[in-house]
Amino acid sequence: MRVVTIVGARPQFIKAAVVSRILRETSEEILVHTGQHYDPNMSAVFFDELDIPKPSYNLAIGSGAHGAQTGAMLIAIECVLRDEKPDVVLVYGDTNSTLAGALAAAKLHVRIAHVEAGLRSFNRRMPEEINRVLTDHVSDLLFCPSNTAVKNLEKEGLTAGVVLCGDVMAEALYLAAEKAGRRSSVLELLGIEPKRYLLATLHRAENTDDLERLRSIIGALSSIGEPVIFPAHPRTRGCLRSAGLELAAFPSIHVIEPVGYLDMVCLTQNARVVLTDSGGLQKEAYWLSTPCITLRDETEWVETVEAGWNLLTGANGAAILAAATAFLPPNAHPPLYGDATAGLQIAASLNSMPL
Repeated sequence: MRVVTIVGARPQFIKAAVVSRILRETSEEILVHTGQHYDPNMSAVFFDELDIPKPSYNLAIGSGAHGAQTGAMLIAIECVLRDEKPDVVLVYGDTNSTLAGALAAAKLHVRIAHVEAGLRSFNRRMPEEINRVLTDHVSDLLFCPSNTAVKNLEKEGLTAGVVLCGDVMAEALYLAAEKAGRRSSVLELLGIEPKRYLLATLHRAENTDDLERLRSIIGALSSIGEPVIFPAHPRTRGCLRSAGLELAAFPSIHVIEPVGYLDMVCLTQNARVVLTDSGGLQKEAYWLSTPCITLRDETEWVETVEAGWNLLTGANGAAILAAATAFLPPNAHPPLYGDATAGLQIAASLNSMPL
């Protein structure tokens, strides 16, 4: 089996770390990095820490408007696929890299496998939602992390090629948590103590590109009265500057550069509360038993909300402040998203595809 894997953003590097390691035992994999996340702290460090094979191609597309970025990726990926002639293209998640990889493969009649299929926020204003829906509808294999995802696909008429395998990020997280305990010194470097700080991330366009929402979120974070560690995506920093939000004016918010995966796992595990609009971090907080406040009006990971460990506040400043002060999850912590064997199931399904 000859597989071209498309990655471009840090959550995809994490997922590929698990699947690629298993897949390469029996198949030939060509790893393509679109360059969607191009900052070294958001890209190269992940390949080093997670022992991901170096990409065969780095397309170096970089950031840009959605249409321009996706179009540039589509052109470049199509050239790779014409040269490599894979049996299947493997894509992850819901980014522009995901959609570009799927579209390029579909146009060339190459089979497509989508990891993290079936997720829905039911908010079509989110670029990620469009990417998910379109990718699922051109894919031949749909690897779902939950029963909810399977049901979402059924409602859209997608039943062939659906595999309920659980979430591949669980395997990556458990491996990283053990490494982070031995190798990460981020708490000492930042001068913070376990459970004496909050961790915040913010990157989705619905928050960063809406000045009212952005100001409301930053105002709430600054009013909590506890240290807030804020690893800021380069694009988020630009949006803050455009909004006239100089974070130096908010002394309780400690803006740091994006950190590697091991440091991020350590920060998540030791935070009192996580505040985020990231889908991946919602799950990681749950698996690490850290309460999560999601700065969105909806989430694809509804099971974490139903379990009582994830609270949706949107960008409502009063709701964020109240949640950060008083949110207490229940003692129960049911297992979610499979048994940490998703990587094995994905590799087995790919290898069983007829050539």
